[in-house]
Amino acid sequence: MNATQSGVSVRWLAQTSEDTEAFGAWLASTRPAGEALAVVYLIGELGAGKTTLARGYLRACGVAGPVRSPTYSLLEIYDTPGLSILHADLFRVQNAAELDGIGLREWARPAFLWLVEWPERGAGHLPQPDLSVGLSAGTAGHEINVTAGTALGVRWLNALSNPALASLVEKPPPGT
Repeated sequence: MNATQSGVSVRWLAQTSEDTEAFGAWLASTRPAGEALAVVYLIGELGAGKTTLARGYLRACGVAGPVRSPTYSLLEIYDTPGLSILHADLFRVQNAAELDGIGLREWARPAFLWLVEWPERGAGHLPQPDLSVGLSAGTAGHEINVTAGTALGVRWLNALSNPALASLVEKPPPGT
């Protein structure tokens, strides 16, 4: 996996699904400390690797059971030590107002992290993303582009893109 940084975004090339999962784990390991609500949008077409990245994130947080896209249930909640993770897949949402009926606001509180697939389908009914992770499939692999949308996101992106911080977490960034 190759990584580059430009301005307020970071780009990775994941050549395998294992690379995409490893990136998800790296994303989890670099999350800034604190209990503020954190929101990560996972953006990409079908098959771009959104759920694979979410699986890597969840595994790094200690989730051992199956991690599948919650396409039919819309969301899954995973309780991990010190953090609850909401994994939402909004692919089947036809109207963003549908989200009001599933109680998303109930989980918009400290000590929660949201991983949201297909966030454009919930426009106007979701919190602003701290990070937006765009995934796209190409001939050389999956390109992963990360941008920050908040101050928390900027801190997270800085940790994610700074190899010198690798010594502060359990493992180095993928591809190094």
